[in-house]
Amino acid sequence: MIRILLAEDMNMVRGALVALLNLESDLDVVAEVERGDEIVDTALKCQPDVAIIDIDLPGLDGLTAAARLRERLPECRTLILTSLGRPGTLRRALSAQVSGYLLKDAPPKQLAEAVRRVAAGQRAIDPQLAVAAWGGAENPLTDRENEVLKLASEGAEAPEIARLLHLTTGTVRNYLTAVVTKLHARNRVDAIRIARESGWLL
Repeated sequence: MIRILLAEDMNMVRGALVALLNLESDLDVVAEVERGDEIVDTALKCQPDVAIIDIDLPGLDGLTAAARLRERLPECRTLILTSLGRPGTLRRALSAQVSGYLLKDAPPKQLAEAVRRVAAGQRAIDPQLAVAAWGGAENPLTDRENEVLKLASEGAEAPEIARLLHLTTGTVRNYLTAVVTKLHARNRVDAIRIARESGWLL
């Protein structure tokens, strides 16, 4: 049996996925969580073979949780199951060393097959998305610029970002100006839109 941990914050979707996976004779959902910050602790307790993780989770995003899970429980493979079909998001997932990446609108049988492939140590990546990611643009922003833009996208103004990141307000404004310039955006709001659509910003 392939033991599965499922991380999905929408109750109805999570229930449907559990029912769907448990229909397969060789798959067993041993744990389900609705928050990203519950993934690692739950996995350490129940020792799943595969963790199916949504990206957009409360508490901690799925890609960060997947990277932490790999550090703490390297034998557990991760399969990202998301509605975020953006090439940049796939590239981020691959850099977090996930084993699989599947979109939620994939046929049910494809999910079961992806779980089996990932459990066997293989990769399972949505083929159309993989092609798009191959040809997509790389993120031109530095980690710090990404960090500043993410906080700005959550509604934080320059003084608050400065306080959170232990920077001066002027430095934060410089970062935001650099971001707008690098992304060829009209303003900060446009830069946030471009970064989101490219999958560089969760």
